[in-house]
Amino acid sequence: MDFLAGSLVELITQTSVNLPPDVRAAMGQTLAAETPNTQSAQALNIIAANIDMAAEDEGPICQDTGMPTFLVHTPVGVNQIHLRKAIQTAVAEATRRGKLRPNSVDSITGKNSGDNLGHETPVIHFEQWEEDDIEIKLLLKGGGCENKNIQYSLPTTLDHLGKAGRDLEGVRKCLLHAVWQAQGQGCAPGAIGVCIGSDRAHGYWLAKEQLFRTLDDTNPDPVLAQLEVEVMEQANHISIGAMGFGGKASLIGCKIVAANRLPASFFVSVAYDCWAFRRLGVRLDASSGAIKQWLYRDPARPVEKMATSSGFPLTGREVVLTAPITEAQVRALQVGDVVLIRGRVYTGRDAVHAHLMHTPPPVDLNGQIIYHCGPVMLKSGETWSVKAAGPTTSSREEPYQATIIEKYGVRAVIGKGGMGPKTSAALKQFGAVYLNGIGGAAQFYARTVKRVAGVDLMEFGIPEAMWHLDVEDFAAIVTMDAHGNSLHKDVEEATAKELAALAEA
Repeated sequence: MDFLAGSLVELITQTSVNLPPDVRAAMGQTLAAETPNTQSAQALNIIAANIDMAAEDEGPICQDTGMPTFLVHTPVGVNQIHLRKAIQTAVAEATRRGKLRPNSVDSITGKNSGDNLGHETPVIHFEQWEEDDIEIKLLLKGGGCENKNIQYSLPTTLDHLGKAGRDLEGVRKCLLHAVWQAQGQGCAPGAIGVCIGSDRAHGYWLAKEQLFRTLDDTNPDPVLAQLEVEVMEQANHISIGAMGFGGKASLIGCKIVAANRLPASFFVSVAYDCWAFRRLGVRLDASSGAIKQWLYRDPARPVEKMATSSGFPLTGREVVLTAPITEAQVRALQVGDVVLIRGRVYTGRDAVHAHLMHTPPPVDLNGQIIYHCGPVMLKSGETWSVKAAGPTTSSREEPYQATIIEKYGVRAVIGKGGMGPKTSAALKQFGAVYLNGIGGAAQFYARTVKRVAGVDLMEFGIPEAMWHLDVEDFAAIVTMDAHGNSLHKDVEEATAKELAALAEA
């Protein structure tokens, strides 16, 4: 198979950098329908610009390139052992090229392999079929939306929706709850793959497998087709909006399959995916490994631009922040303010936050900005460059953030999805602010980085290290201020009322 290696690297690259047409169309419709000049519309404009930038530069759409999941169909007689090794080699090469972020971490030692290879990484599902070609589909699903997967065991009682029984009405309630609980942490508007039935483990796989369907298809089962339509309509009535800012769109796709189950069990498994819905596929010649056909996209058709503006047109009302930031500057900010950050920010994710709980930081963080981000980085000689750098989900840092703000004098935290009451109390008490970036907008934010000034704690791996980034006009929205106000709390409460109104729909 002379062309197999190149074909696989191209599949991985295009999946990471180029959204398929059905997802582009859904996001375009979402952008056109949103109320102009709202926070949700601002987020969608940045998302549209980011999608264009990723395709133009062949850079990852989102810095979290997820757990690569391959679904492979092979003719009888194809050596699957050889094909598995080829896929693993291609994953490592795509990582070396900066198309994938090194995400494979040993669950016992915490060590990052650096090449996205490790025990059961990547995930590969093989199935035989009676076609002559090899078909390989790839799904890149990031950790933020993976964390919003959810499984229900019916009958159950759901927040704001009441009792959900072992019937399609109970399933409907579960799916609305699944969308609601994701809020902005799953980078809304998202899509859900659903399995009704099966067992716990296989049900989750069947739910994820539904994400290989196109968003514009019709379920062959008329009952499930009707349920998909109902859930789409009702979920968008909840008004979660882009990034959980409140708005018209919560969901861009709902795909459901039903599988037989045991009499004692009735599971509803939901695989939540974000707006950066990265899924492509190829059919390969079984003897040469050359690409015969792309799935989901036509490479001969020019990629249509999504953005109608630069992504974030300035109004002159933005507040410029340059660290070190004073308490007075922070206290002057209110929820809804747009800020432009200029100067130094320090990245810090799970490992950095856990480290700072018992060890002083390698830099003085007094008056500084911490960015919840695990960037994609490439090194040329002694120089590092940023290839993708959007915000990660901040809720994971809730156990640490208040203590770090208090101990080290941090004045601003950038992330996505908001944080909880402990952090909110610390923002108010010590004079700090939470700034929400646009999740998935990894190219948009990478372009604001003018220099990589340094790095500490590289022993944690590239995504978890503390990078010193000098930025210019890094745009974010104040969603938690130093006065106890939280847009995330407000939207969650408002959408909970909308959810409750759908309980008997």
